[in-house]
Amino acid sequence: MNKKCLGCGINLQTDSKNREGYVIGEHDICERCHRLKNYGDYQVSTKNNSDFINILNQINQTKSLVVLVVDLFDLKENYDLFINHLQNPILLVMTKRDLLPRSYSDTKLLSYLDLKCVDKVIVSSKKNYNFDSLIEKIRKYQTDKQVYVVGYTNDGKSTLINKLIYNYSDTLPTITTSHLPSTTLNNIEIKLDDDLVMIDTPGLLDEGNIENNFDLIKTVLPQKEIKPLTYQIKVKQTFLINDLVRLDIDRDNNITFYINNSLKMERLYKENTHLKNLEKHVIDVQNNSDIVISGLGFIRIKKACQITIYTLKGVKVFTRKALIS
Repeated sequence: MNKKCLGCGINLQTDSKNREGYVIGEHDICERCHRLKNYGDYQVSTKNNSDFINILNQINQTKSLVVLVVDLFDLKENYDLFINHLQNPILLVMTKRDLLPRSYSDTKLLSYLDLKCVDKVIVSSKKNYNFDSLIEKIRKYQTDKQVYVVGYTNDGKSTLINKLIYNYSDTLPTITTSHLPSTTLNNIEIKLDDDLVMIDTPGLLDEGNIENNFDLIKTVLPQKEIKPLTYQIKVKQTFLINDLVRLDIDRDNNITFYINNSLKMERLYKENTHLKNLEKHVIDVQNNSDIVISGLGFIRIKKACQITIYTLKGVKVFTRKALIS
């Protein structure tokens, strides 16, 4: 069978239900996508980042425009792999604008990432925000009919392409989307018109991201605009976020949490051992910086200090200049 799944791009096959791409009969999507779309039944992919690097190397052999999609709520520690592997022109698309406070300007968000690119644009696929500007920039910078869409897993590439299909073509969106990692397994070509073919690629897995634990994704991912939670710190205290994170701070400061508001936040003043069995991180923070808990959100710290954070084992924690200040 020489046919690809319309949902995830994997080669379809009828030989083994235990291998990716298995399909029953003459269907256009594999059983994995069918069960994910209709029942929310997720099967872990065997793809890894070496497969993704091979795809980047193949893209680098072309001169095609590359759309690099980044998640504003979950900005990664770096995007060096994309920049270092690609000589192509890159259009930076900052998505999920609807999750950050509307009071913060797009101009400041656009200036935050200093990456080598031909242009930048902010969008929200959920709100259908700024897509006319996006398609205008794609057509302006494309060098041939093919435009590759790349980014980290779960940053919104497939959802963005489906929105482009919905807005600017006569076909129906077909790419499988979900909050789960590695939904797209292979390149998927989508023809918007005679002059533009969008190519969705599998996402790069962000090691240490809490979203890689698919049992927690629905818990940690916000579904609407975040309402920041700000606290004035005067004495030593502890913050607990569900059973996922503990934060200890012991000096005068001002801190703001940007996390899913559905998560339970507790503020404790007495000595306690809650969640101290989790993995410990001791973080030195500079003035006006963020502590990022990968996949969960970020905490803006106003004054330089040392903070102790406990997280689930393997979850990455890092600091950066404040995204919202």
